[in-house]
Amino acid sequence: MILRPAALRLALRSPGGDPQPASMSSRYPDCTERYLLAASLGFALLLPFVSWYQLMGGLLLAVFTAALILPFACSAKAEGVTPGEATSSPLGHHLRKGAPFLLLPLVYRYHMHVAAAVWTLAAVGGLTASRRALWAGPRLFYNPARRWSGWTAFVLTGTLAAYAVTRWTAPWLPPAKVWWLSLDAAALAATIETLPNVPENPALLAAVTSGFLFCISLVEPAALHSNLPYLKLRVVLAIAANGPLAVLAWRMGLADRSGAAAGFVLGLAVYMGYGYKSFLLLVVFFLLGSVATRLGYATKVQRGVAEPRHGARSWREAVANVLPGAFFALLVITTPHERAFLLALVAAFAEAAADTVSSEIGQWLSPRAWLLTSGAPVAAGQHGAVSLPGSLAGVLAATTIAGLGYALRLCSLRGATLALLAALAGNLADSVLGATLERRSQLTNGVVNFVSSSLAGGLALAMSL
Repeated sequence: MILRPAALRLALRSPGGDPQPASMSSRYPDCTERYLLAASLGFALLLPFVSWYQLMGGLLLAVFTAALILPFACSAKAEGVTPGEATSSPLGHHLRKGAPFLLLPLVYRYHMHVAAAVWTLAAVGGLTASRRALWAGPRLFYNPARRWSGWTAFVLTGTLAAYAVTRWTAPWLPPAKVWWLSLDAAALAATIETLPNVPENPALLAAVTSGFLFCISLVEPAALHSNLPYLKLRVVLAIAANGPLAVLAWRMGLADRSGAAAGFVLGLAVYMGYGYKSFLLLVVFFLLGSVATRLGYATKVQRGVAEPRHGARSWREAVANVLPGAFFALLVITTPHERAFLLALVAAFAEAAADTVSSEIGQWLSPRAWLLTSGAPVAAGQHGAVSLPGSLAGVLAATTIAGLGYALRLCSLRGATLALLAALAGNLADSVLGATLERRSQLTNGVVNFVSSSLAGGLALAMSL
């Protein structure tokens, strides 16, 4: 989350040791983000004493201070940057850094302890994990550049700090529940912080961790207990249904071994949510994506946009596209909001289907596409590119999943309509993120897919709670 001056100086040197010109994006993150994190942590401690309007006024003042004053102050301290150069930093660059801090209290106005916990995790956990020189020991299996010791330090300090702030801002919550909420949120935040090929991104951490924390805060043991009579048989049926499907997908070349294994585990979670009905959503999504990938594969190969391994999905694609739906499926049986999370489940799979099908069909039928953000023509297969055939196919795929949810009585007709709208909004966000952050290598395709499906589910959940 935070770049120290020493790390900044190292990042600006060439392999030979000569200083390189500081880019606008790398000059100020140390001062700006450190200031905003400290300010938001301070506001979190003030939550019991200020109104929501006072909080928003203070946050706005803090963000505009960071945008108008800190560029000059921070750049003057940076190596190789003169005070006069500070004025060249665009205002929008620093306002974007403040967006995560402003959006949290807007989204969670009536659950401000969620915003406070995420602010604390970003400030305290991120600062601890950033002391990379102190950490040694085994490396993370998913990112050899980072170590388990740093991940553990983030989790421990983040858990303690989030627990303290949550108890301070929401004393009515049971202490035991606050402990496991803080621990789970800290573990997720630490994982996001250490993802490979993903630059440190406060917006990503804030969005995903806050949504996760809000959802799991709705978990009630009584809800799970009431579902236990069904779950014993459902476990057996889930294994019986998922095992053959995973093996078949692997043998047919639709997934490699890691993809089949990940699909099996995630499929179990989906089946546990609402039995064969929720599982059918996953099966239809998988079939739609697999068929769309195989259609026109030779043409895609000629254009250089075909999926590798003849379209076989790995564990990365499985996690990015199925994990949001699996998460919502588990919340169906562990919270008293069954219908709301079923709607989120339908929306998440509808968005995943729309994204996969629109990309594959667009790359097959349309050699040219356009960036959604600027309208500039680009080759098919570029990040954030959209085409008419692909967009129409994506809408049809999302409608198919939403219609299936209605046919299976997972949602009402109104609910299916909301799920479809949420899926299309998530697919739109996928294109925007692809045309902006992904094209600048600030997010990977897997992260964009995961965020977009999660957003679709979150929108459906917000409209139904």
